[in-house]
Amino acid sequence: MRIDRRNFLIGSTLPLLMSAASKPKIKIAQIGTGHAHASGKMQAVRKYPEIFNVAGIAEPDPKRSKALNDPAYLGLTTLTEAAILADESIQVVVVETEVKKLVPTALKCIKAGKHIHLDKPAGESLESAKKLHQEADNRKLTVQMGYMLRYNPSFEFLFQAVKDGWLGEITEVIGMMGKKASDGLRKELSQYKGGGMFELACHLIDATVTILGKPLKVAAYNHRTTPDKDTFIDNQLAVLDYKKAVATIRCNHADPAGFKRRMFSVTGTQGTILIQPLEGGKVLLTLDRPQGKYKKGTQEISLPRSPGRYDKEFIDLAAIVRGEKKLAWNSKHDIDVHEAVLKASGVIE
Repeated sequence: MRIDRRNFLIGSTLPLLMSAASKPKIKIAQIGTGHAHASGKMQAVRKYPEIFNVAGIAEPDPKRSKALNDPAYLGLTTLTEAAILADESIQVVVVETEVKKLVPTALKCIKAGKHIHLDKPAGESLESAKKLHQEADNRKLTVQMGYMLRYNPSFEFLFQAVKDGWLGEITEVIGMMGKKASDGLRKELSQYKGGGMFELACHLIDATVTILGKPLKVAAYNHRTTPDKDTFIDNQLAVLDYKKAVATIRCNHADPAGFKRRMFSVTGTQGTILIQPLEGGKVLLTLDRPQGKYKKGTQEISLPRSPGRYDKEFIDLAAIVRGEKKLAWNSKHDIDVHEAVLKASGVIE
């Protein structure tokens, strides 16, 4: 999906919240607690009782039963996966299992007639992801991928600026997303052939494809910092090649600076936008001519903060389920992103 086909959410949160009180609540449930974002997603949902009626949560993996003691889940009804799938009153399922179980669980939800919020990435199989989206499209159900930067104010500003032509023709995208991984996290992520690029920097690949569309070619450079210690691919570079642009995405899980070094920049023939850190609520805008209310030159812009890291995802999902709007990222976009993620992380060629 190219950026000029998007509908943006800037300034849309408040109107959606104001209108929610007069509408039937959406019945929602969660399957799984194994994803790194799982508790945060449920916390976001529970902040909006005027929008959502939380039916409960299921943890199919008995080894993870203690995870239900997390404060995010306290007071919720514990359900089975089968009960959630069989309950026709449940409209939406938040799929937050371990990554390897995300797509199989999501497919069961779609076949049961549920809209889904599916955390990222969509597994290690491109064909399985395609099957999931095709099934959802056939049933006219929504698959909202959990790429949180889509709803980040800085990225919303960036996407809108590109859509409005402020930066001219885009020639360059640079992204960096890393952290200093603990031994436990390194062991966990070692199970993925694609390493950290697959599990973490997929957020930046989604943003790149939002701006530039599907790349013509993808080259992956994958390294292990400590091959004598573990098999985790922790130092990676991906080059996404376009007709008139090049995007370079880095992911380093041996980075002591971690979150502070995370960044994303887009350069065009008329300007540049730099976002650093990714979730700092600011952008550095450089223009070679005035655009909108912004002057020629370089200026730092502070943006209104989101109510929470994941809140706008679910506020948007509610409007989509009610039929008030369409999801801005369609199945073709999500498949293009997933193919790029798998190629960028070396899972497929």
